[in-house]
Amino acid sequence: MKDQDANKNINGVDVRKLKETIQAISEKPTLAEFKFRIANQWQGGGLNQSTVKASYGVEQEFSEREGKFTMQADEPPVLLSGDQAANPVEHLLHALAACVTTTAVYHAAARHISVDGIESTLEGDLDLQGFLGLDPKVPKGYKHIKLTMLIKGALNEEKKREVLQLGCEFSPVYNMVSKAVPITTELSQ
Repeated sequence: MKDQDANKNINGVDVRKLKETIQAISEKPTLAEFKFRIANQWQGGGLNQSTVKASYGVEQEFSEREGKFTMQADEPPVLLSGDQAANPVEHLLHALAACVTTTAVYHAAARHISVDGIESTLEGDLDLQGFLGLDPKVPKGYKHIKLTMLIKGALNEEKKREVLQLGCEFSPVYNMVSKAVPITTELSQ
């Protein structure tokens, strides 16, 4: 990479800082270990509120994040609640769209691919028979998710496909959803 290219801001990403981060992590892999935390409280019916807790990364705690963001999830009246927020499976679609988009933009910037805009639509197919325990053969969650991405910019079709593929290949949320991350549960005292 040319020195002048190293100082570019591409897609809103400081490429120089991105390269420095990659270099630092390649030299000391423990810098890449992060923990993200939330605390959830049931509010009644289908309504829940989660609060972001302090996070950990680059070998330090980030206590300034404690309580900084809250998120709510509810269910619509047809699913017996007050429709005060997006429901949990809609939050999953949002997390997937946001993570694939951010990942695509960052990896495109690292490859000096300039993108003018990205818009996505997601659709998830879910059959309540699984959730309700009516048919053990029906998955309890999404049976299929379709992500359609519009990538704007002076890119040919091949480059647009590359940007989409980079987003899917390196997105943590895409990986977790498509490969099912193990979850440990325990009862608090």
